[in-house]
Amino acid sequence: MNTAGAHAFVDQLAKLLELVGVGIIIGGVALAAVLFVRSGLRSGQWQAAYQDCRSNLGRGILLGLELLVGADIISTITAPLTVQSVALLGGIIVIRTFLSFSLETEIEGCWPWQRAGRNRSEREGPTSPG
Repeated sequence: MNTAGAHAFVDQLAKLLELVGVGIIIGGVALAAVLFVRSGLRSGQWQAAYQDCRSNLGRGILLGLELLVGADIISTITAPLTVQSVALLGGIIVIRTFLSFSLETEIEGCWPWQRAGRNRSEREGPTSPG
């Protein structure tokens, strides 16, 4: 396989990965909406269903964003490297990483550095006074 063929293959692979990422985001939105309505109708507790919907929606968006970042990185392999293209890629990755960080914090309900302490206290259970 020559270099031009390899670049064309990698470019198509990046486009496929972008489509999968967008599909996951769209599918995540649809699935979160269906689960929200189903849970709300079954239990009548719309507030709890809403919280679950937000978490499910965030997870779908987060997974889709991860694939889109991967596709951006792969597509730079085929693009001619200029200062402008590298800066653009860096900006896209910073924005998408910030979005991923924000979504993960929203889903988990705490900052990443607080997660270990929270998980440990959940495993140990409530402490008895004494």
